[in-house]
Amino acid sequence: MKGNTNIIAGLNELLAYELAAMDQYFIHSQMYQDWGLNKLFERIDHEFDDERGHATKLIERMLFLEGTPDMQTRTGFQVGEDVPSMLESDLRVEYEVDAKLREVIALCETENDYVTRDMLIELLDDTEMDHAHWLEQQLRLIKMLGLSNYLQSQM
Repeated sequence: MKGNTNIIAGLNELLAYELAAMDQYFIHSQMYQDWGLNKLFERIDHEFDDERGHATKLIERMLFLEGTPDMQTRTGFQVGEDVPSMLESDLRVEYEVDAKLREVIALCETENDYVTRDMLIELLDDTEMDHAHWLEQQLRLIKMLGLSNYLQSQM
């Protein structure tokens, strides 16, 4: 089914964020594991899997619409150096994904592509309710408990 070129372009922009988030979660999870922060490793490794699932959905939809997924571009990728900067970087990319999802959802509504819109709404819910919310909680815990106590709780 030949899809709308504007929607395919928007899906590729989203894919660039999802691939960046996936790569970022992957390196951060490996860093947490190396540091012995097993709870953070498990959670961020889970986020890596979620982002891979998001990227897969975007790719499948673009292929269905006879588009070409851009697997090279990464938007927003930034590796942190310590736990707070890693969590902040992950949250930043989730906020960027959230904003881009809203933009492409609006485009889908304008172009009457409700199937793509509904798929993106599911991704938006996961981005807001799971990923971003959890990261906000962790940063709040660091402020409440102090970094040392937080890190101890993640071992």
